[in-house]
Amino acid sequence: MTKIEPLGAVRERVLGSLRQEIIAGRLRPGDRLVERELADRFGVSRVPVREAIRALVAEGFVLFETPRRTVVRPLSPTDVKELFELREALEVYAAGLAAARATPQDLAELRDLLARAASATDAGDAEAITDINTRFHDRLLAMAGNTLLMSVMEPVAGRLQWLTRRNEEWPQLLTEHQDLYQAIASGDPARARAHALDHVQANYRSTVRHLFGKADPPEAPPSPEHAPPRIP
Repeated sequence: MTKIEPLGAVRERVLGSLRQEIIAGRLRPGDRLVERELADRFGVSRVPVREAIRALVAEGFVLFETPRRTVVRPLSPTDVKELFELREALEVYAAGLAAARATPQDLAELRDLLARAASATDAGDAEAITDINTRFHDRLLAMAGNTLLMSVMEPVAGRLQWLTRRNEEWPQLLTEHQDLYQAIASGDPARARAHALDHVQANYRSTVRHLFGKADPPEAPPSPEHAPPRIP
């Protein structure tokens, strides 16, 4: 007897697949999402596809250009700037908390992720690099020990991963993560915040270059008056 997959499970499967295709760049900004075609491709009815598309709209990946035309959302410089402003505010704060609260087990997990990231970088494996780097930042947030902070980041985590996937300066990303690890492992919150700020700013500039072909963004997202002092 064939087991019938619950509608909710079908929706989540379609949603997860489409989200990952957008993040990985297989569905690009401006590409159209057609319910009938997607339903045929996934072998499902149009109902879970429609619900998955609505969820992607809520997550900021997709938009309705017209009532009958749905596309992957093009990213504007303002979109990128706003997302990185939020990332700076939350990740820099989280890095300071992580430095103060990290356990030996936490640090061992970060070292393992860095070792895997180094192997993936040597191999030029974009999918693995994206996955490992996402895990690194997720682990850092968890180490901060603030559940409210994690819940605030969750709604935009996918879009941030989408953005950082566009940045293919992988050796530089690895070096920045290694430096950030050292700062957190030092147990000095100010040092960790300073390295996290440097990392977010560098990632912002790289992302803008790759998306819009600009050497530097017209206006960097950090607020200098609120930035922690740089640590040599």
